Amino acid sequence: MTRIIPIRVAESAVSPAPTCGNSGLKAPPPLALYVHWPWCVKKCPYCDFNSHEFANAGAPDEHAYLTALIADLEAALPAIWNRPVMSIFIGGGTPSLMSGDTVDALLAAIRMRVPLHPDAEITLEANPGTAEAEKFAAFRAAGVNRLSLGIQSFADDKLRALGRIHDSHEALAAIDLAQRHFDRVNLDLMYALPEQSLAQARDDICRAIATGVTHLSAYHLTLEPNTAFHHAPPPLPDDDLAADMQEMVEGELAGAGFMHYETSAFAKGREQRCLHNLNYWTFGDYLGIGAGAHSKLSSHERIWREARHRHPRAYLEATRNGRWQSSAADISSDDLPGEFMMNALRLTEGVPAALLTERTGLPLATITKSALAARRDGLLDTDAGLLRPTAQGRRFLNRLLHYFLA
Repeated sequence: MTRIIPIRVAESAVSPAPTCGNSGLKAPPPLALYVHWPWCVKKCPYCDFNSHEFANAGAPDEHAYLTALIADLEAALPAIWNRPVMSIFIGGGTPSLMSGDTVDALLAAIRMRVPLHPDAEITLEANPGTAEAEKFAAFRAAGVNRLSLGIQSFADDKLRALGRIHDSHEALAAIDLAQRHFDRVNLDLMYALPEQSLAQARDDICRAIATGVTHLSAYHLTLEPNTAFHHAPPPLPDDDLAADMQEMVEGELAGAGFMHYETSAFAKGREQRCLHNLNYWTFGDYLGIGAGAHSKLSSHERIWREARHRHPRAYLEATRNGRWQSSAADISSDDLPGEFMMNALRLTEGVPAALLTERTGLPLATITKSALAARRDGLLDTDAGLLRPTAQGRRFLNRLLHYFLA
């Protein structure tokens, strides 16, 4: 049996678009909005997200990109007409490279075009460099109410190994400044880093806890295809040590009062959980705008996925020709159960069994045989009308998911 390793999933990431199907939903699920900023100063060697270095893609024209984002949103309005948006996530790339004025104009344009929930969660990803941190007050004034900081480690040698352009002093200063302006701050951390010991991984987690933030995302470093680390792997901890690190992370955070609510996410209280991510894991809808952004959308008759052009130049060209999508396809009824379970089983508490029908239009009987088999093997708990991974199921999540994938 292979131990599951928590994998970083971009808050925008979705699987490739499957083939056609019919859902028959009684009502569309909650709707979130994802906005992608595709540029960064330097591409990290482990990163497989759709990000482009200034040196290769050219410094961004913020006005041109903002114009494209607004046009993209307007073109998508017929698919989401009059549906309230419960959260916005601005990811990248490095969206904190945007000016405060651009973020303000972007959020104002969104408010003018969609019914944004009065208490909508609005998250922006930021790097802890000095130049970005100076903009935190402007981001808060623009309406951002949750900041996600890409810290990764508090050890300078590990930050250099990861290709990060900040150091530990900048990280701590950015966290302090973020907490002055935002009530909700998330820290992204990684473990199983090049030549990292268990003690070093513990030090990173303990230093993160000591900052007083209320949400942490702890990811196992993985070697993703088409990354510099995949082509030239660094010396990484072996599987047993990585597993010890995972257990240490969970234990330290539990002892500090964090609830482990999703594979890689920990929150100090239910109200501190990331609502945008919870919408992903409960198979809600999301519209993605920006270069390389993905969408999963529903109507009464169908559920489908869309993707925007990945390269910024191709995306900006769509401003002129109106062809925003690089792909679009319905999700088949054969694939819907697996897609639903692949998301829902990331949640420690699982989901109500009735949510499968509510979000896919398919009867619960569709997965009965698979669920019973997974329960017999001790991987799934179906008591009290829930679909919930057991402790063993969380540890071996890949094996559990195989029961439900078509």
